[in-house]
This record gives sequence, structure tokens and C-alpha cells, in this order.
Amino acid sequence: MGDLAVGARSGHDGPEDRPVQPDEAASPAAAGHAGSGSGSADGDTQGGGDQAGPPKKQRSFWKELPLLVGIALVLALLIKTFLVQAFSIPSDSMQNTLQQGDRVLVDKLTPWFGSEPSRGEVVVFHDPDNWLRGEPTTTPNAIQTALSWIGLMPSAEEKDLIKRVIGVAGDTIECKDTGPLLVNGKALNEPYVYPGNTPCTLDDQGGQFKVTVPPGKIWVMGDHRQNSLDSRYHQTDRNGGFVPVDNVVGRAIVVAWPPTRWNTLPIPDTFDQGLSVAAPGALGLTGAVPLVLWRRRRDTARLTAGNPRVSGSGTAG
Repeated sequence: MGDLAVGARSGHDGPEDRPVQPDEAASPAAAGHAGSGSGSADGDTQGGGDQAGPPKKQRSFWKELPLLVGIALVLALLIKTFLVQAFSIPSDSMQNTLQQGDRVLVDKLTPWFGSEPSRGEVVVFHDPDNWLRGEPTTTPNAIQTALSWIGLMPSAEEKDLIKRVIGVAGDTIECKDTGPLLVNGKALNEPYVYPGNTPCTLDDQGGQFKVTVPPGKIWVMGDHRQNSLDSRYHQTDRNGGFVPVDNVVGRAIVVAWPPTRWNTLPIPDTFDQGLSVAAPGALGLTGAVPLVLWRRRRDTARLTAGNPRVSGSGTAG
């Protein structure tokens, strides 16, 4: 299985990103070794003095090996395609949440059921519009080409990144001065931001912005704010810096390697403060209901006061 890499270098001083690569060593294919489980089976013995049949010949391990390898490859392909995939982290753009050399497991199952990324999630996504231009690509050997063909490694052209989702469709995200970062007018408390970094930057290449996320898109940023070429620095591309939801591979759910770094990747509490913006239609309905009720009561009062045949009890005199 290939490796996924985050972050690509650009001419901009400071922030950098390199492609995130699916991890071969931590992939299901690498762990998909199965030992031979075959054993000898004795022939059945008939009662009444009949002689036992000839013993069944044990199948050679070397004859079973291709079958076992084939099963392991199929299982690895299914797991990688539909369930979980391992990716390695090659850059510093998500420090200290993720370090170079970390292996993360990415949930690929949930998106199959229509789930879309949520604020605060760490997600892996395909390069939206050449964010990783200039990043060198390696020429695969014959084995890597074969594994890529069957889906156990990404193609040489495939490049992915990993960032944190800051805003989803409809959100307005704003950076003023050095922060805090505002989502729909509410300040985020971001303890995951790299120590010494400010939530926003004062540079004129994207550090100061105010954007509204369009439908079908997300806005992503790295936790190492001063070393991440994220949505801020791609606002002139065809997506305006936003990442199409269809480009999202899945959510990174756990740091699986090295063992000393094992940890889950939960959504930070700051994203639980009710950041969603009420839809204009819902706001209009909320305001219209009291107005309609007030007008109905007013009209009823006028009708009662102006007609002597109508009493307060509603019966005719």
C-alpha cells in the first residue's frame, strides 16, 4: 500500500506542505500474512472388520502459499478500499497533533454512508488543485507499479494532504490580526495550535481573510499555523482555497505508530459551542409565528367589541 503525505513546498517562506502518502509498512497488505492452517485428515474406518481407507495426503505448504497470499491481497484490498487505510505523515504542517513519521489510520467507511466532514475533524483529502506542485515524484519500480495496479499502493501521480476542518458549508470564517480565529462570529479556543504560533498570521498572502464556505466544500487549516500551506494560501485557485467534499478520503481517527505516539484524534471541545448559523428561512418562520398570532388575537378582539351579538363566551344572544 502506498504512503500518503501531507504538505507541499512552495516559494512561500515559512509554510510548507508535502503530499501525504498511504503507508506500506502499516497497511493491511503488510499485515496480511496468514500461516498454513491445513492438517492431515485420517481416513474413515468402517465397522464390521473393513479395512481403513488410504490416508489422505497432506497438501504441500508451497501449494497452499499462493492461495493464502491471494486471499491476503484480496482482504487487504477490500479493507483499504472500504474500511481503513494507513497513511504516513511526511511534514510538520500538523504539529504537534501529528509529527513526521507518524502513521495514522483513516476511516474510509463512514463517507460511504453519506457522512460529510465535520468541524474539528482531521481529514485526508486528494489535492484539490495542484496544491503540491513542485513536490518531487518518484519513479515506481515494477513491484510498486503492480501494487498500484491492484490498488494496494497509490499511483505515482496520486497526492493527498491532511489538515483540520475549520469550516463547512455556510460557515463564515475570519482572521483578524493574530486571532483568535472566528467561525460565524464565535472565537475558537485552539489548544492544538503549535506552541509559539498565533491562530492567525499578519502576512499579506492569506493570513488575513474573511470567507464563506460554499455548498459542497470545506475550509481546512494546519495546526502548525505558520508552517502550513492550507486553504489560506490557495484562495486564487479554481476552488477559492476550499476543498471539495468529494475529494475527502476519510477522517484520521488514531495515531497507530510509533507505539509511543499512540493516540486518538477526537474533535476538540471548542467546536461544540454551537457554531452553526440558523438558516434564513428558519429565522423568518420563527419571527413570523408570533406576529401572526398577535394579529389573530387583535382581529378577534375588534370583532367582539364591535358586535353586541357576540359575547365573550362565544355563544349567540
